[in-house]
Amino acid sequence: MSEKLTNGPKAPKTLPFEFVPQEAETAVLNNPHAKATTEVDDVLDAMSAKFGSALLERILYAGERTARVALDSLIEICTWLKEDQGFTYLADLGGADRFTEDDRYEVFYNLVNMTKGKRVRVIVRVDEESMTAPTLCDLYPAANWNEREAWDMFGLRFEGHPDLRRMYMPEDFEYHPLRKEFPLLGVPGSMALPPQVPTGELTQDPFPAAHGSKTPWSYEEVESEDEV
Repeated sequence: MSEKLTNGPKAPKTLPFEFVPQEAETAVLNNPHAKATTEVDDVLDAMSAKFGSALLERILYAGERTARVALDSLIEICTWLKEDQGFTYLADLGGADRFTEDDRYEVFYNLVNMTKGKRVRVIVRVDEESMTAPTLCDLYPAANWNEREAWDMFGLRFEGHPDLRRMYMPEDFEYHPLRKEFPLLGVPGSMALPPQVPTGELTQDPFPAAHGSKTPWSYEEVESEDEV
């Protein structure tokens, strides 16, 4: 028995994961993955001094700094970050559905100072009735496709965007798939999808296998009558 265990296949290795959710105070102190690139307290101090109450909240969690700013001050603050503080690179931006009654949606912006090797996250919150934030395309051209993706997935509109249209879903699709109320298995009938087999018909079910329709193996497919 011991010989079989020794010579047999080895058990898969489990990668170490040192950081687990904790209370905010201990998480800030005990995250072994925190990087010095996020230590931008001097930037947030300067932001607070310049913009005052427009800096709504300074968030420090797991060693990362986030500035939650007023929606109507977003362009002014990001312009200052870029032109005065050197955060010239917009790494990415995206949306989040907090599923709350007030300020349900959030837009985050990850900005990088390439010269100093620093990064800061800026977030704004958007009310469900408004669903509108100002575009950053004029300030950071890289925001273009990211904002299109946030529109496609969440329905967030970016005022002033030069070409706000869907990124993944068809233009006539009626839903925004990353909203919390969107069903995990999709909405049957909302979009025609390719057939399960080459000779099949379009399907209206996004997850046919979950609803009892088994996709045949390739050797079980009916041969096409078309000549090759």
